[in-house]
Amino acid sequence: MLDNIKILYHQGKQFIPNVTTAEVPGIFRGRPIISLEKVNEAELQELCPVNAISINPVSIDLGKCTFCGECAMRFPNKIRFTKDYKISTNERTSLIVKEGEDKLVEVNPEMVRKEIHKVFGRSLKLRQVSAAGDNSCEWELNAANNVQFDMGRFGIEFVASPRHADGIVITGPISENMAEPLQICYDAVPEPKIIVLVGTDAISGGITGNSPAVDRSFLNKYPIDLYIPGNPAHPLTIINGFLDLTRKRKSKK
Repeated sequence: MLDNIKILYHQGKQFIPNVTTAEVPGIFRGRPIISLEKVNEAELQELCPVNAISINPVSIDLGKCTFCGECAMRFPNKIRFTKDYKISTNERTSLIVKEGEDKLVEVNPEMVRKEIHKVFGRSLKLRQVSAAGDNSCEWELNAANNVQFDMGRFGIEFVASPRHADGIVITGPISENMAEPLQICYDAVPEPKIIVLVGTDAISGGITGNSPAVDRSFLNKYPIDLYIPGNPAHPLTIINGFLDLTRKRKSKK
C-alpha cells in the first residue's frame, strides 16, 4: 500500500481525469478551418490523394481526409488544422468542413435513435471488426481502453463475441473477403444494435476505396449511428464520440 502511495506521489495520476476537456500534446491534426483567402483552387484540389478537397466553395470531407496536412503546408493561409479532436458525428454531411465556417463537428441529438439513450446510456458493449484495416485504428481503439484514457470507466467496453455486444465497430475499407464475415457478425448481435465506423478507411474506403477488392455493400443496407473520422482516429475522438452518442446532452440555456 505504501509503495502505491509513493508511486502516486512521484508520478501523479496515470489517467486523464476529464477526457472532454483534455488537450492533445505534440503534433496533432484535428478539425480544419478554411479561410476565405483566394488561392489557386485547382492546384489545391489536385494535392489531395483521396479527393477529400472540393472547390467552389473549398471544402474538406473529413470522412475521406487522411489528415496528412499537405494542403495546410502548401496553403497555410487558406487551411489550418486545429487540435479540436471532437469531430465525431452521426450525420455524414456534417463531416464536410466548408470555407468561411468555424463550425463544430458534433453529434446531432435529434438524429440519435431513442433506444440508444434508453438502452445504452450507461453501458455499451461493442464487437470490433477489422475489415481489412491496416491496424492503425485498431491500435487506437485498444489505446482508448488503456490506463491513460480508460474508456471502460464510462461503461464502454469491447467484447469477444457479437452475442454479447450491443453493436459493431468497423475499421478498414471492407474487403471482399471480409464482407461476409462482417454480415455474419452483425446478424449475431441482438436487437437493438448500433453500427459505428472508425477511421477514414471505414467511412469512405480511404486510399483503397475504388479498388475492385473492396466490397462496401454492407454499408448500403443499414443506417450508420456514428462516424469517427481520423487516420487513425485519436482515442479522445473515439471516447467523446461514444459519449456524445449515448449520453443525453443537457439543454443549453
